[in-house]
Amino acid sequence: MLRTTAQTYRNAFSGLSRSTWLLSLIMLINRSGTMVVPFMTLYLTSPKMGYSIGQAGFVFGLFGLGAFSGSWMGGRLTDRFGFFPIQLISLTGGGILFFALGQMHSFGMICLFTYLLSFVNEAFRPANSTAIAFYSKEENRTRSYALNRLAINLGWAAGSALGGIIAHHNYELLFWVDGSTNLLAAGIMLIAFKPLNFNKSKSVSKVKEKAKSAYQDKIYIAFVLTAVLFASCFFQLFTNIPVFFRYHLNLSEPVIGSLMAMNGLIIAAGEMVLVYKLEGKRPATYYIPIGVGLVSLAYFSLTLPIPGMILGPLMIIIVTFGESMSMPFMNSFWISRTTHENRGQYAALYSMAWSVAQSLGPIAGSQVAEHFGFRVLWAVGGALTLISALAFRRVHKHRNK
Repeated sequence: MLRTTAQTYRNAFSGLSRSTWLLSLIMLINRSGTMVVPFMTLYLTSPKMGYSIGQAGFVFGLFGLGAFSGSWMGGRLTDRFGFFPIQLISLTGGGILFFALGQMHSFGMICLFTYLLSFVNEAFRPANSTAIAFYSKEENRTRSYALNRLAINLGWAAGSALGGIIAHHNYELLFWVDGSTNLLAAGIMLIAFKPLNFNKSKSVSKVKEKAKSAYQDKIYIAFVLTAVLFASCFFQLFTNIPVFFRYHLNLSEPVIGSLMAMNGLIIAAGEMVLVYKLEGKRPATYYIPIGVGLVSLAYFSLTLPIPGMILGPLMIIIVTFGESMSMPFMNSFWISRTTHENRGQYAALYSMAWSVAQSLGPIAGSQVAEHFGFRVLWAVGGALTLISALAFRRVHKHRNK
């Protein structure tokens, strides 16, 4: 039994390119410093800063707006200049802006630097997604994205756990650690990769293909709009849920950090094997509604009258399995509809969907929580996530159009 399990894990991680592993290492280092995002709401609403949850939601809205415009620009620049320089510039600029944001205390300057940071930071996503597609093969592409997600979540786990401890003593130190890991990741990328014109390196026949615009792909547009709805609900996990855990379930910052870390650890332990077992057996779009439905169930669970030390872990476990079942296959779906000429455009549109959600979700969620209470927020979030699961099911049925 133990030998079979070990062999399954070896098979799940085998066959991936060296460059894919290096990209994941860079992502791991970068995300190990991800401490600002899960604690930003707590930081802004802390006695020292003194802002309301509504104001904190507005700041996260600007974070989403910056991510939207940064993703759009990152996709355009990736198709124009290639994925290497865009990733390098984004990591370096993001590191510097993290340092700067930590020094801002007036609401106006916090808003400005939050937008700038998010714009520069999120230009990284389309370039990184394009790089993974370039360095992977069609038969292991979902696993290549899953490995990258594993790195993200291992980094998230480490960053959240350490961030909870740091936030308990000094919130501003979070910005210094986050910025430093950005710069370290940029340094490794500069050493490990050489500038590469990825379009010209592919076969001439591929390059000469007429690239379809992502904006003319009706099924993809439907997929992206559904992703906005789903992600708007999902982002409550990093914004309003920590506040709910702290002030309504009476969990401390270190416990909240541990719960966020548990999300990453479960993904790190099981997602690659899950994807290995499922990849290629059914279309990617078959699994997405199942995972999204589990996320819906996780939000509904928060309305139950259960003690915080039980409810918190229960919710995190359910939402994590839903995330693992849906998100790797979302990446597989959009990449399957691209060519080498338009991959940055498709990647940008997918990133923009998450960026819009990063803006809409926290703003809407914080307003619902402030005026109607958190339990109404979780009921609404569960219902909207269930609707998005049904919409993803329709995309699955019409995926070949």
